Amino acid sequence: MTERARLLQRGRRLEVATLAWNVVGLVVLAVAAIGAGSVALGGFGPDSLIEIGASTVVLWELADAHHARQGRALRLIGVAFVLLAAYLAAQSSLVLALGDRPGPSYLGIAWTALTAVAMFGLSRGKAITGRALDNPVLQTEGRVTAVDGILAVAVLAGLVLNAALGWWWADPAAAYVLVYYAIREARTTLVPWGAHRASPETELTRPFA
Repeated sequence: MTERARLLQRGRRLEVATLAWNVVGLVVLAVAAIGAGSVALGGFGPDSLIEIGASTVVLWELADAHHARQGRALRLIGVAFVLLAAYLAAQSSLVLALGDRPGPSYLGIAWTALTAVAMFGLSRGKAITGRALDNPVLQTEGRVTAVDGILAVAVLAGLVLNAALGWWWADPAAAYVLVYYAIREARTTLVPWGAHRASPETELTRPFA
């Protein structure tokens, strides 16, 4: 097996691990959200769906990596960032407006803590493997995974502060920080595609220069 083939295999394994974690997470989050009556925990589910979609795009791209497929994959991941920003803004605003005061969720605390560790580890692996492959799609999706990890930390902080101090508003307030990050990543990924169509090589490298 060549070095490139090994790297491609590693990239696929990282994406499959991300998919599996988020699929299981949908079930765990649903159970935890219902048990605690937590809108914030329930709202973490759509983020898992976005990550599942982004990982599926990368697996599709890695199956036959070439410039045309990379271009389409990057656009789809850029759209995932837009959806994530919209979800975060809407969810945080809804929780604050409703004044939802959920009960403590120790299952939610445990799962979000594990998710943060897993997503940061997977994100680092994707960044390293993507650079070695010179694959901007894998690197970009790694940033989606990093956002997932940061959001897990924000949700975890909110759950802990709610359980310990009754600060129900801490979770949605922290999530607003991620809206800016997701919008910035969406702009970095999407804007150059419309502005620099003349050169495929420029399109692929400029957002990551």
